Amino acid sequence: IAPHPHNVIFLTCDAFGVLPLVSKLNVNQAMYYFMSGYTAKIPGTEMGIKEPTATFSACFGDAFIVCHPSKYAYMFKNKIEKHGVNVWLVNTGWIGSVERCPLKYTRRIIDAIHNNELLGACTKILPIFNLEYITEVCSVPSNILDYCDQDKLRHLAISFIENFKKYQAPEIEKHGPQI
Repeated sequence: IAPHPHNVIFLTCDAFGVLPLVSKLNVNQAMYYFMSGYTAKIPGTEMGIKEPTATFSACFGDAFIVCHPSKYAYMFKNKIEKHGVNVWLVNTGWIGSVERCPLKYTRRIIDAIHNNELLGACTKILPIFNLEYITEVCSVPSNILDYCDQDKLRHLAISFIENFKKYQAPEIEKHGPQI
């Protein structure tokens, strides 16, 4: 039997270019982003999609869950705390509106997470989302790690807030974006 993981990585493809490439989540944020299950539908990957569209799938598997998503979020929280797991949000999508993050940088970030290189790394806090994001990863240009577009940030935050209302879980909701 394999041991418990040291890291859990939520991959998201943010087509709006808003989320940082890598953020370290605290346990409460991990619950929120787990329940949100955010990614984006991208033109060319699905029929009828002409513009990027935010999409949410509770616990990254909405079609397969039978209980309220908060039940799974609390189970996840217990495992994180019991086993001292680090939880990361990695954006495999766009950096601003210019380009998608090259795969070599995403791979480098994943390697850095698994090699514990990001524990204690330089960070900043992303406004509105209150995410602690990493600003330096060896072999990843710092200008793509530290990008922020306030207008798009607000727009995406509204999508998160609107999506989360259906869960009626204010004790978890307060750890998501705040406008």
